[in-house]
Amino acid sequence: MAKKEEEYVVDSSVVVKWFLVESDSDSAIRLRDDFATARVSLAVPTLMFYEVMNALRFSRLFKERDLVLAAKSLSKYKFGIWRPKGRLLELSGELSLREDLTVYDSCYAALAQRTGTKLITEDKELLQKFPAHTISLQSYNPQS
Repeated sequence: MAKKEEEYVVDSSVVVKWFLVESDSDSAIRLRDDFATARVSLAVPTLMFYEVMNALRFSRLFKERDLVLAAKSLSKYKFGIWRPKGRLLELSGELSLREDLTVYDSCYAALAQRTGTKLITEDKELLQKFPAHTISLQSYNPQS
């Protein structure tokens, strides 16, 4: 019987490292490779695509053609994509108020809670405020 892949939520602080060389980019590339080879599955809110593209745009390292290629690349990944509606949107608002975070950041934690998975992030505030639902990119280590 084939082993079931591990499931995670991932945020833009991690996915952007698939395109920019930053601290822990090697760990992000390992996660990307595990995702591309179906060792893990990744869920994201639709917001993630805009956040990554915005980070690439303002890095000043990407010209128009590069951004188009990054958009095409992001579009090819088989993310589990969650739209902001219903209980996910409600929980995002609740967590935002309760933890004094933006709704943008809260939506990732809300998605991890809704899916019963962990959020892989480099966002120190999310790691601090949601320790039961987050892991740092450095801590990512899928079971063999």
